[in-house]
Amino acid sequence: MPGAALLASNESPYGLLPAVAARLAGATGRVSRYPDMSATALVEAIAAHHGISADQVAVGAGSSEVCGQLLHSVVGPGAAGAGDEIVFGWPSFEAYPLLTTVAGGSAVRVALRDHALDLDALSAAVTGRTKLVFVCNPNNPTSTAVGERDLRRFVAGVPEQVLIVVDEAYREYVDLSLGPSAITLFGGRPNVVVLRTFSKAYALAGLRVGYCVGAPEVIAQVRKTQVPFSVGAMAQEAAVIALDESHEVRRRVRLTVRERERMVERLRAAGFEVPASHANFVWLPLGRDSTAFSAHCLAGGVAVRPFAGNGVRVTVGLAGENDTFLTLAEKWSAERLVRSA
Repeated sequence: MPGAALLASNESPYGLLPAVAARLAGATGRVSRYPDMSATALVEAIAAHHGISADQVAVGAGSSEVCGQLLHSVVGPGAAGAGDEIVFGWPSFEAYPLLTTVAGGSAVRVALRDHALDLDALSAAVTGRTKLVFVCNPNNPTSTAVGERDLRRFVAGVPEQVLIVVDEAYREYVDLSLGPSAITLFGGRPNVVVLRTFSKAYALAGLRVGYCVGAPEVIAQVRKTQVPFSVGAMAQEAAVIALDESHEVRRRVRLTVRERERMVERLRAAGFEVPASHANFVWLPLGRDSTAFSAHCLAGGVAVRPFAGNGVRVTVGLAGENDTFLTLAEKWSAERLVRSA
């Protein structure tokens, strides 16, 4: 719907970071040349940002491509449905099963519990054929997160030959009481890799830059599977600049978290079930009403993301956009009460 408030894709609503916008405004000659295929300056900047060595970082065109690189690094040949297994919670990031199929693996979906990853069930799903386990933390689309103690216990219980990929695309929005990043927790463990992206808090969704952090021997294999020149010259430069904008990133995150909590409070007051969110979106487990609720919002000028038969994911936008959505949600809830009376 033209002109609709876009609360469907978990993008930052604040636009480019100021220093990034200034650099892109003057971009001319760089885009007529091939980018650095090794993304040397970007890799070094990411390494410095996390206090690790450059050989622990691999980059790609968004974390989606890095997911694919990781899968191609571990999945071997085999007939569809009979090859190497990739385990993940479900629902979770929609690219996991798609990329698993492309890599020739067999997707093993593990149901969530109370809208959160069931780490015990994930662990139980690991077999001798399992090559990789995705742990989306916070989980997309349900916004829930697992804390340090539970994550440590899970990692300790997974066989060392299985690669654990902790997807922290929304890490910047996590309540620090849950513990530090998996980069800090498992930086020295050879079978743990952590995914990050510049698409969310760093507001570079359109330029496609993601990365992973892991043991040098794993990263060396991941780098071999990257499509040459997949991260463009301006994308690399913009990401390096964005890392230096940490003060502005944190300010924007605070604004988003404040708006997120306001949305959760009003939605719960209106009768919606809303899990505790640790991301830049909220989850409404509306079940069979999900598609109808999404259509109701779109008719009112707000685009949200339905997961048919399961729920609706709503990005935290600007205050005015959120107010429009909340008014629509409250109207829906009131009308539903009337219908059920």
